[in-house]
Amino acid sequence: MNLHAFRLFHMVAEKGNVTRAAEELNISQPAVTAQIKKFEQEIGLLLLAPKGRGILLTEAGRHLSKQAKRLFSLEEEVEDFIDHYKNGSIGKLRIVATYLPANFVLPKWIGRYKQKYPDVEVELTTTNSRRAIEQLINYEAEVAFIGGRKEFNLLISSTELFEDDMLFVVHKDHKFASKNITLAEIVKEPFVFREEGSFSREQLVSLCKMNNIQEPIIGLQINGLNETIRTVIEGYGVSFVSSLEVKEYIERGEVAKVNIDGIKLKNPISLCTRKNDTLLQPAHNLLEIVFNHEDT
Repeated sequence: MNLHAFRLFHMVAEKGNVTRAAEELNISQPAVTAQIKKFEQEIGLLLLAPKGRGILLTEAGRHLSKQAKRLFSLEEEVEDFIDHYKNGSIGKLRIVATYLPANFVLPKWIGRYKQKYPDVEVELTTTNSRRAIEQLINYEAEVAFIGGRKEFNLLISSTELFEDDMLFVVHKDHKFASKNITLAEIVKEPFVFREEGSFSREQLVSLCKMNNIQEPIIGLQINGLNETIRTVIEGYGVSFVSSLEVKEYIERGEVAKVNIDGIKLKNPISLCTRKNDTLLQPAHNLLEIVFNHEDT
């Protein structure tokens, strides 16, 4: 079946007039009439009959006109879907992130993204940096946000978004609260550490080695940020954390920062994508928001 001719018939049936249909399609009236006549011959049915200055649909024409309307409405839906999918206003966006960006950075960006693209399904997975990179490489996520300085896989392209300050925090009434002291003094205190392999723990141990200072005492190891900070709030030990993780606690006066002479450590937050791979449009749209709103 000649779909072009079927479309012409559909337009004539909708307009009720060959002249108006020809004007709408920017085709000459004789060309429209000739195409429809040829179409009628092709299918072996009379579809149009003259009626004054207009046309009259035959019984077959009326039935076929309904089918044509359904077909070309579906075509419009398909075209709309393609347009929306290409511009990223529908589809699915899979994000993987480590704890810090997932909890303290991404909620703001994802919130802005969903306000702009409400019909995109967003899936955020929080995991460690090794697993995050694996998911990215295995196409289980489109983008990854990694906290901590890492040597990334050769298949990964990374961009540092910003650096967060690393802080020593204690109970608000601790003897070192808001004081300026040395690294040698603070490491004599018992520390509440995150799990082995955490960025903050590795950074502090490395810092002590660089300065020929004994490693801090592990008073308590807790596999969870909230539990770590709550322990310090209750009055035990020192914790070494990223400032985003304790900003609200410091503002509420529940913990206090300790200033260490000559020590300034940073916790970088990096965006990772697959190298030499084209981002899907939903991911590209998210990164536009990220790079236009890097405030934290």
